[in-house]
Amino acid sequence: MALHSDSRRGLRGHDRLPDLMPWADTGAAGDVQTYQKRQKAIAAKAAQNDHIRATVLSVENNHLHGELYVEALKARKRVFIDSKGWDLPQTSGMEFDQYDTPQSRTVVLHEYGQVVAGIRLLPTTARCGCYTYMLKDAKDGVIDTIPPYILYEDAPVSDWVWEATRLFITPEVPANRRIRVQTRLMHEMARTAVAEGATHVIGIVPYVFKRWLERLGMSALPVGPRVTFDTDISQAALMHVAKVGAM
Repeated sequence: MALHSDSRRGLRGHDRLPDLMPWADTGAAGDVQTYQKRQKAIAAKAAQNDHIRATVLSVENNHLHGELYVEALKARKRVFIDSKGWDLPQTSGMEFDQYDTPQSRTVVLHEYGQVVAGIRLLPTTARCGCYTYMLKDAKDGVIDTIPPYILYEDAPVSDWVWEATRLFITPEVPANRRIRVQTRLMHEMARTAVAEGATHVIGIVPYVFKRWLERLGMSALPVGPRVTFDTDISQAALMHVAKVGAM
């Protein structure tokens, strides 16, 4: 995977990783009501895709959902290995890595038994052998597929923060549905994180993330410089999911 940074190594911007505490609403009641109405309107628009179902998979509940987890890993293989050409572990048509552990959660969107999208969540307190979570391991030099300058500051380790990785929408989803599917996926990600006790999700997102996330009804803070993964310009961001996920 070819990588380079569009910013100087060691760049120290004014956007620093904030101290993270459980979210509490300190705004006026009117502002909260306006925000919640906006979120409901966005969710209602996404719900036009009413045949899509969301399932949160874990090691504990995989057996309740047939082949859904296997199909999600196969979809990841089609997206990240077959389409993007990433050098990732695979077997029997499935893509996986060291972060697919009992500590992780996989949010899967599926329609009529077919996987259409998914994303993986892992607590920033996770540890499995020498690995923690992807961004922290990159920052600490444990893995070399992501540059260590991906974050301005040290990677957070907090009960209130989970990491999102392996976001995908399958190639079979037509262009006129992708925005709705993407919106639904991000909202399900937020709900899953909040259900696990998180208020924030950290991850690598498209460089135009502010516009992208605002369109989805979410907010985020940049916590790293621009980095190019192959042809995709991306940036680490800390997403505030407490309001969206609590709906």
